[in-house]
Amino acid sequence: MKKFKFSIQGNNYEVEIQNIEDNIAEVEVNGSVYKVEIHREIKTTKTPVLVRKQVIPSSEADKSKTSSPSERKGAGLIKAPLPGTILEVKVRPGDIVKFGDKLLVMEAMKMENNITADREGKIAAVKVNQGDSVLEGDILIEIGS
Repeated sequence: MKKFKFSIQGNNYEVEIQNIEDNIAEVEVNGSVYKVEIHREIKTTKTPVLVRKQVIPSSEADKSKTSSPSERKGAGLIKAPLPGTILEVKVRPGDIVKFGDKLLVMEAMKMENNITADREGKIAAVKVNQGDSVLEGDILIEIGS
């Protein structure tokens, strides 16, 4: 940032101000870094500091496509792709579905979306009813083997 040269009691000092945050400054004096406190009135800024929490994706897209030999086979979760409302449930527990079969109809952003099966299997559980509001990532249906 800024560099200064001081002479105190006959000793020469080269000072570089590296960072100033609130009333604490990091300064480098002849190659050594020091944190020093500045005695002055701290002015508060009107600009807020933006702090965001870490967002974890709700999709299973980041998981690997293959499973290990010891992992449970055939179970799958159908999750809500967007926040919305369930308009119609097309399956019941015990129904057999094939890849691509329509499981339910969901309204999201004023559009109807068909939620389809991503695997073959037997419906283990239906977690939603007609008229339910769901958030992105909520489990809608469990498909077993």
